Amino acid sequence: MGKYSRSQSGYRGCLDRQALSKFGVTGLAMLLAGLVAACASSTPMPGPLPAPAAEPAAEPMQTMAAAEPYSSAQPAPVLRPGAPLAYVVKRGDTLWDIANHFLLDPWQWPEIWYVNGQVRNPHLIYPGDVLQLSEVDGRPRLGLAGGSDLERVSPQVRELPLESAIPTIPIDAIRDFLRGPRLVTPEELKTAPYLLSFVDDHLIGGEGALIYVRRLPPQEPWSYALVRPGEPYKDPDDGSIIGYEAIPIGEVEVKLPGEPATALLSQSYREARVGDRLLPVEPEAFQADFYPHAPDHAIGGRIIAVFDGLSQISQFQIVAINRGSQHGLEPGHVLQIMQAGARVADPYGKKKIQLPDQPAGQLLVFKTTPRLSYGLVMSVTRPAHLLDKVEKPLPTRY
Repeated sequence: MGKYSRSQSGYRGCLDRQALSKFGVTGLAMLLAGLVAACASSTPMPGPLPAPAAEPAAEPMQTMAAAEPYSSAQPAPVLRPGAPLAYVVKRGDTLWDIANHFLLDPWQWPEIWYVNGQVRNPHLIYPGDVLQLSEVDGRPRLGLAGGSDLERVSPQVRELPLESAIPTIPIDAIRDFLRGPRLVTPEELKTAPYLLSFVDDHLIGGEGALIYVRRLPPQEPWSYALVRPGEPYKDPDDGSIIGYEAIPIGEVEVKLPGEPATALLSQSYREARVGDRLLPVEPEAFQADFYPHAPDHAIGGRIIAVFDGLSQISQFQIVAINRGSQHGLEPGHVLQIMQAGARVADPYGKKKIQLPDQPAGQLLVFKTTPRLSYGLVMSVTRPAHLLDKVEKPLPTRY
C-alpha cells in the first residue's frame, strides 16, 4: 500500500492505549502537537484505496536454476530497440535466436525468463508456444502467454519428448563434432592400441574392412573410436602441450581378441590408415538443455584451434580455447572474443603504441576437459583470428 499503509499504522501506534497511560495528559498534548506539525509539513494523505481482491497463495517466483537476477557477475539485460511484445516459437528456432529478437545480448535470456516454480523444466519451450514480453518492477520479463497475470506465467505441462524442445544452440552445428574423443594426451598416445594392418593387405580401408590391432586388452570394451593424431594443442601462455587433436576416423568392433586382435571397421568417416589409434568410446555426456550464463571470474584464455576452417573465424565454427574445467569453465559459459589490438606508429613519437583489444563476437562453451574447452561461435562483429583472447562478456549498450 506504499505511504498510505505505513502512515496509517504509524498513526494507530501513536494512539496506543499503553502510550496514553504512560505519558498522561501533558504527554498527550505534546504528542498531538507533534502530529499536527508533521502533517502540516508533509504531503496530504491520500484517500483510502480499494481493498485488493483475494487471490490464492502462490509459490514465490524463481528464475532459471534459482539464479539471482542481475547478479554482480552478469550485467542487467537491455532490450533491443523495437523488441516485439509477443513471439510465436517456430520449428528450427533456438533459444539464442529467440532471445536475439528481444535482447541486445541474447545469452542473457535466462535473466528475463520467469516461470512458475512448479514447472519441472521451466527452460523448455516448444514450437507453437507464444512468448510474451512484459515489465515487472521496471524490469523486462519474458514468459509463456495465456495466464491472466504476466508475473505468474503457468505453462501447461506437456508430455513431449525432450528432442521436441527448442535447443539452446543449433545442435546440427556440433553434432558431427560430438562423435568420439577430440583430444588425446601424449600419455594416451604412448599406450593406445593401433591399427597394425588390414586383413586384405590394403594400405587404406573403409567401412566393412577387417583389420588387425595391437595392444588391445583381452577383455571389454569391444567397441572403440578410431582416431588419427593431428596437430598439437600448445598453450600460448607457457608453450606446454595440452594434447593432440584426435581426428575421428571411424568406429571399430573387436571380433577376435588376441595379439594381434581382429576387428571390424563398423563405421567410417574418413579412410583408415595403418597407425591410426583406438580410443575408448566416450560416454555421451552432452546436454542440449544447458542455459547460457557468464562466468563469475576473469578467464584470460586464447583461441588455439579452429575446426574445419582457416585462421579467420566465422559464425557457427567450433574453436578450442586454452582454458578448461580446472580454470572454472563449464558448458553454458558465454565468452567474449577480443580482437587483438594492433601496434601503430605514433606520428609524434618514436615508440609504437599498443591499441586496445576490441570485442569481435561471442562464443558459447559446450564441452570441457581439464585444460581445454570447445565453444561454438555464436556471433562475429569484426574479424577474429587464432590466438585472439576470450574473456567474460561485456554488456552491449548500442
